Amino acid sequence: MRTAIWLLLVQASLGAFDTLYYHEYKLKLADGEHTGIELRLHATRDFAYAVIIGSLGFVTWNGFFAWLLLVLLLGEICITLWDFIEEDKIRKLPPGERAMHAIMGIVYGAFLAFLIPQMFHWSALDAGFGTSYHGFPAWILAVIATGVFISGIRDLIASSRRVRA
Repeated sequence: MRTAIWLLLVQASLGAFDTLYYHEYKLKLADGEHTGIELRLHATRDFAYAVIIGSLGFVTWNGFFAWLLLVLLLGEICITLWDFIEEDKIRKLPPGERAMHAIMGIVYGAFLAFLIPQMFHWSALDAGFGTSYHGFPAWILAVIATGVFISGIRDLIASSRRVRA
């Protein structure tokens, strides 16, 4: 699980950079005229990420909850794929953002390769949340999860002001 946590920390850090640099600074997505759907997708994904990123450094998802986590992960993947399609419909991605998304996809795949076998182990345990403290990376992930949640609220509010695409 240690490797999965460190990969999640890399993934969350790349996501934070992507959001702050590309979405907020360079492209100002919240001010876009046709970004309503994209912002709603980002908000939904942010809420899923906040739960995933904020919890895995501190708890295990046991029994039924392991399957619930799997559904959350699969849902996040579907939202991300939909987001890629939506981005291509409404705007031209800068080459750096496109490359960032590719790198994030690779890191996320590596994260899942380490997490999913652990989740199968957790699924055999009694339902509930167990303790699983991962020290420094857990606290950094908790801070990032808070930022991701706030970003999700901001994107959701901004999406309601955008022209519906």
